[in-house]
Amino acid sequence: MKKLFFITLLIGVSFAAGFILRGGKDVPIAHVDTHQGGQDMETPGAEKSRIWTCSMHPQIRLADPGQCPICGMDLIPASEETSGDQVGSRELLLSPGAIKRAQIQTAPVERKFVSAEISLVGKVDYDETRLANITAWVPGRIDRMFVDYTGVTVKKGDHMVDLYSPDLLTAQEELIQARKTVKELEKSGSRSVTNMAAETLKAVRKKLRLLGLTKNQINSIEQKGNPSDHITIYSPVSGIVIHKEAVKGMYVNTGSKIYTIADLSHVWVKLDAYESDLVWIRYGQEVEFKTEAYPGEIFKGRISFIDPVLNAKTRTVKVRVNVPNSDGKLKPEMFVQALVRPRVAAGGKVIDASLAGKWISPMHPEIVKDEPGYCDICGMPLVRAETLGYVTEESEEYGAPLVIPASAPLITGKRAVVYVALPEKPGAFQGREIILGPRAGDYYHVREGLKEGELVVVNGNFKIDSAVQILAKPSMMNPEGGGASPGHAHHQDMATLESSKKNGSIHEKKEHKRRFQTPLKFRNQIDSVLRSYFKIQEALNKDNAKSVTEEGLGLEKAIGNVDMKLLQGQVHTAWMDVLKSLLKQTNSIKETGDITKQREAFFLLSETLTDVVKRFGAGGSEPVLRYHCPMAFGGKGAHWLQNKSGTANPYFGQSMSKCGDQTDVLVPIK
Repeated sequence: MKKLFFITLLIGVSFAAGFILRGGKDVPIAHVDTHQGGQDMETPGAEKSRIWTCSMHPQIRLADPGQCPICGMDLIPASEETSGDQVGSRELLLSPGAIKRAQIQTAPVERKFVSAEISLVGKVDYDETRLANITAWVPGRIDRMFVDYTGVTVKKGDHMVDLYSPDLLTAQEELIQARKTVKELEKSGSRSVTNMAAETLKAVRKKLRLLGLTKNQINSIEQKGNPSDHITIYSPVSGIVIHKEAVKGMYVNTGSKIYTIADLSHVWVKLDAYESDLVWIRYGQEVEFKTEAYPGEIFKGRISFIDPVLNAKTRTVKVRVNVPNSDGKLKPEMFVQALVRPRVAAGGKVIDASLAGKWISPMHPEIVKDEPGYCDICGMPLVRAETLGYVTEESEEYGAPLVIPASAPLITGKRAVVYVALPEKPGAFQGREIILGPRAGDYYHVREGLKEGELVVVNGNFKIDSAVQILAKPSMMNPEGGGASPGHAHHQDMATLESSKKNGSIHEKKEHKRRFQTPLKFRNQIDSVLRSYFKIQEALNKDNAKSVTEEGLGLEKAIGNVDMKLLQGQVHTAWMDVLKSLLKQTNSIKETGDITKQREAFFLLSETLTDVVKRFGAGGSEPVLRYHCPMAFGGKGAHWLQNKSGTANPYFGQSMSKCGDQTDVLVPIK
C-alpha cells in the first residue's frame, strides 16, 4: 500500500519509538527514571487499560498495542510523557531497561595506532626495465628464424636468427689478415711492430663484436681462417617472445627490430589511487592483491612509483608496484584488487616499523639495508626511509593518535556529533559536537572535542539522537534545538514544502510542462540512462564515493548514446535544453571524489531526470519510483529516484539510510 505523502522527521524516530518505547514495560528513552534503583514499576494488567498512540501522529489512539496505520511505527502508551527536565539541555537520561532495549553500547576514546585500509584496482603489466629488443646489427636477409611465433620461452644465449650479410665478409677478411700478420711478425723479433699488429687485431675483433658476432664466433673465424657470409643472432636475455616483427626471407637494415622479449620473472602492477587516498600512500609500502585466476591466493609487492600527475578525467593517480613472479602465475593484463594498509600515527602521519631507521633504494624498494650504501640492482645511493614520508620514533609527530570507532560519530556534512556517557550521572548521555580528522579503517581520528578515557556511544547513538529531537533539544540535524512538537511536524513540513515550491527553493519549482510523444526506441535509451543513474543512487546510499565516480562515467556514456535524431521539431529542441543540464550535472558527479559535492550534484540530476521521465517518457523496462527525504540539505528536503521499493537514502547514506518515503510512481512496477 502506498504510504502517505511526506512523513517527516528522521527515520531514527521510528527506532527510538519503536524499539525503545515498545510495550511500555520500561521507562521510555526520553523519560527520566524516578523509581528507586532504576527499576520499572508496572501494574499487572495495566497494559490492557492503556490507550496507545503514535509519537509522530498523536491523533492515532487505539485500545491495543500495534503499529501506526499511517507510518507503520510501533505505538507507545499515551499515558507516558517524554521529559528531560532533570538533565542538561544536551543530555538524555535513560533507565537501565531503556538502555538494554535500545541496545546501546559504548567504547572508550583511546590513543592507539590504527591502520587504514585502502582498496585499489588495476592490472598486471610488463616490467619495462626487463624488456629487450633483438635487432639486426648489420643489413642483410633473414634466411632462417629459429623462433617463428610469439609466446616462446627463450634463454639467454639461445640462437634466434640466421642472417645473410655480405657486409660481414670485409670485416672477417680484415680479421683473418690481421691474425696472419701478427703470427708473421712474432718471428721477426721487432717488438714495436708486433705490438702495432696486435693492436690492429684487437681493433678488428672489437669491430666484429659491434657488428653482432660473439666472442666464440670470432674465435671460430680466426681458427678456420675462412670468412662466412652468415651470422647467427643470439638472445641477449631470458624471457618470453611477446612480439615478432620479421619473417623468413625479409631484408632488414641495421637497427631493424626482429623480436621483443619480456622477462616475466618480475612484473609491474599498475593501480589507480583516488586523490583522497594519496594522504596514506608512500613509496616502499607493501601492497597485497588478488586476482580472479587464483582465488584465495594473496600476492605481495612494494610501491615503487607514484605518478606526480593526476588524471583530470578519472581523478586518479597511477601507483606502480614491483612484484616478484618467479613461478610465472601473474600475466600481463590480468585485473587485480589490491589493499594497502598503512599504519597511522598522530596527525595522520604514516609509520612503518619495517623501515624505521633503514636505508632504501629510491628506484628498487625491495632493496632495504641497515646502513647507507648502494642499490644492488641499479647502483644508486640508498636514502633514509624518513625522507620518503615516514615518521620515526624520534620524530615529534610520532605518537598514538586519539581515535574513536567509526560508528560513534553522526556525520552531517560539516558537523560530527557523538554521544558521551557521563560517569557522574549513570544512564545519562551528552551530545557533543567534535572535529574529526581522517578516517583510518574502522576508526576516526579526533582533533577536538573528546578526551582519552571518555566513553562514546557506538551502537544506539542514532536512537538517542532521535529521542533528543523529540524533546526539541540540540541534536545531529538541529544544533540549536527547539522546533515544533513531533505530533505537528508532519503538517509543518508539508506547509514548508508548499512554500518552498512557490518560491522556487531547493525542493523544486512547480511548473506545468508539456508531455511529449516520443518513439519507443528513444524511451528505451532513456531506460539505459536511468539504469546508470540507479547505480549512482545505490553507491551514494553505501557512502562509496569511488563507485559514484566510476558509475558517473557509465552515466555519461549512456547519455551520449541517446539518439536525439529520433526527435523532431519542438521535442528535439526541448531535449537539447535538457541534455545540457544532464551533461553538466553528470560531469560534476564524476569529476569530484568529494561525496558531499557528489550528493549536491545528484540532487540536481534527480530533478532533471524526473523532468525527463515526466515529459519524454521511459521504456518501462523497470519501475521508476520517486522518494523524498525532508531532512536533506539542512531540512530543506530533496527528492530522488529508485527502481526498488524500500527507502535507500542517497543524501545521508548509511547514517540514515531509511530516512524518507516514496511519494510518487513515475513508471509503474510491472
